[in-house]
Amino acid sequence: MAADLPNELIELLEKIVLENSVFSDHRNLQNLLILTAVKADPTRVMEYITRLDNYDAPDIANIAITNELFEEAFAIFKKFDVNTSAVQVLIEHVKNLDRAYEFAERCNDPTVWSELARAQLSSGAVKDAIDSFIKADDPSAYLDVIEAARSNDNYEDMVRYLQMARKKAREAIIETELVFAYAKVNRLADLEEFISSPNIAQIQQVGDRCFEEKLYEPARILYNNVSNYARLASTLVYLGEFQQAVDGARKANSTKTWKEVCYACVEAGEFRMAQMCGLHIVVHADELEELINFYQSRGFFQELIQLLEAALGLERAHMGMFSELAILYSKYNPTKMREHLELFWSRVNIPKVLKAAEQAHLWPELVFLYDKYEEYDNAILTMMAHPSQCWKEPLFKDIITKVANIELYYKALSFYLDYKPMLLNDLLLVLTPRLDHTRAVTFFQKVGQLHLVLPYVKSVQSHNNKVINEALNNIYIDNEDYDSLRTSIDSFNNFDNIALAQRMEKHELIEFRRIAAYLFKMNNRWKQAVELCKKDLLFKDAMEYAADSRNSEIAEDLMAWFLENENFESFAAGTFVMYDMLKPDVILELAWRHNIMDFAMPYLIQCVREYTSKVDKLEVSDETRTKEAETNNQQPLVMGEQLMLPPAPGMMGPMTNMYGMPQQMYNGGGAFMGPM
Repeated sequence: MAADLPNELIELLEKIVLENSVFSDHRNLQNLLILTAVKADPTRVMEYITRLDNYDAPDIANIAITNELFEEAFAIFKKFDVNTSAVQVLIEHVKNLDRAYEFAERCNDPTVWSELARAQLSSGAVKDAIDSFIKADDPSAYLDVIEAARSNDNYEDMVRYLQMARKKAREAIIETELVFAYAKVNRLADLEEFISSPNIAQIQQVGDRCFEEKLYEPARILYNNVSNYARLASTLVYLGEFQQAVDGARKANSTKTWKEVCYACVEAGEFRMAQMCGLHIVVHADELEELINFYQSRGFFQELIQLLEAALGLERAHMGMFSELAILYSKYNPTKMREHLELFWSRVNIPKVLKAAEQAHLWPELVFLYDKYEEYDNAILTMMAHPSQCWKEPLFKDIITKVANIELYYKALSFYLDYKPMLLNDLLLVLTPRLDHTRAVTFFQKVGQLHLVLPYVKSVQSHNNKVINEALNNIYIDNEDYDSLRTSIDSFNNFDNIALAQRMEKHELIEFRRIAAYLFKMNNRWKQAVELCKKDLLFKDAMEYAADSRNSEIAEDLMAWFLENENFESFAAGTFVMYDMLKPDVILELAWRHNIMDFAMPYLIQCVREYTSKVDKLEVSDETRTKEAETNNQQPLVMGEQLMLPPAPGMMGPMTNMYGMPQQMYNGGGAFMGPM
């Protein structure tokens, strides 16, 4: 070889090795012949390999592979039954899996099948690879097989492989993937049989995978096996088995599960089942809003109302349920809202429901809530703003007394004046203890409706308020009710007497002019009172007022006026009515001058009688005093036990009366006799 004579070397070695000689079976010579052919004449290598038997086959084969003599290498391995290496040559160098398969079939060696299987798996021939692994009875590459089968969705063949692998290796992943493969190929009977027998598969994990891939029937079996009722309920929902789903949710007793089943039932139109689930959701205040929004977004308003109505009787019913039901009523069934509020107003969130009622323009319900929430001012304002819908007299009168803003009293009066004027006095009767009567009466005067509230004005006149008195007096004047006016004047004196008198002294009715005179008299304007009576020929009133004045001048002027008008009868009457104010000489003179002594005679007789009586009384009084004085003088003065003697004659001075005055003596005829 060093001399670069390979062909000559080959010929020499052929003669030595191929021809029958003592060196024919020499190993090194055979190795040298084949190696020389590999280097010098590769076409002869196959012949040498076939004819020779005593050479180092593995080494020669590897050298052949190195020199890309793959067929020769395969022939060497095959000849010497190195099947694994032979099939590797076919797979890795010849790259002919068909020949490798045929070779494996002929030799039927498990290691060959394993090598072939791995090659087939790498090339993507999953089914062929699984068949080869099964023939090789080799589970060692189960991870690769599982991944390849999963990628190619070849679960049927995976089942066969994993069944084989499970017999050889007890690995959790093998059993887990086998369960999933059963599910994928819908071999439910095998699945149930497998999970019911002892196994180490991760059933829960497989169930979740099945659920995610919408394999709901296998998932149902798996979840039921591990008693995962929450996922079981979800699975049953997708299977359309709502009753069983509800039962599963009840066993799971999870809010999330109840919601999932409930929403699915709603979507499917199974409202009875949805209600059963919803009852377990609404008792959680933080879940209520989401549930309501779900129903409302799908337009199932009545079903939602029915759900909440059914939930009111639950032991765990809370304020949110009552409030939300009230809001739903306000939106979708207003006729039932009032009844609901009357029953459960104490359990609703009143501010929240108030807002809903206002948005829905449910004014009666709004007033009811304001009343219960003690927002009386807003209740009154609402009733006044929407009287045709929410005003009720008893309720209005009850609430108006509780308002904090007293301005509402007067707004209420204005409202009644426009809306219910005939009931105004009833309202005023309720508000009487709280009203500023001056302001109220002034208001009605300003709008010109004081006559409408006459009963109220009369009822508060007892306060003797100037504005009330004057207003009422004006009403009496307008109504020409002089009797009531006179009674009012006599009972309540807090008004402008002079202004009223001046107003009425020119009234067309004499009774009012008479009252004007009476007012002048009450204010000590005697002359004006008498003059007004004289104008209206009210002789009696004139005489009485003159007598009350205690003014002789006014009385004498009135008597003179009677005579000027030849009213002798009134003159005669005046002498008795004004008796104390008249002087007898004046009357006697007037009577004599007018030749009416007959009319004055009763007065004169009375005067004579009066003076005679006075004189008689004086005489009796004087006589009594005289007797008392005499009795006192005759009685001795006693000092202790001694009797005091009277003084000696000539030592006693003149007699004095009880007042220290000289005693005067009268004879029996009453003549004066002088002092003693």
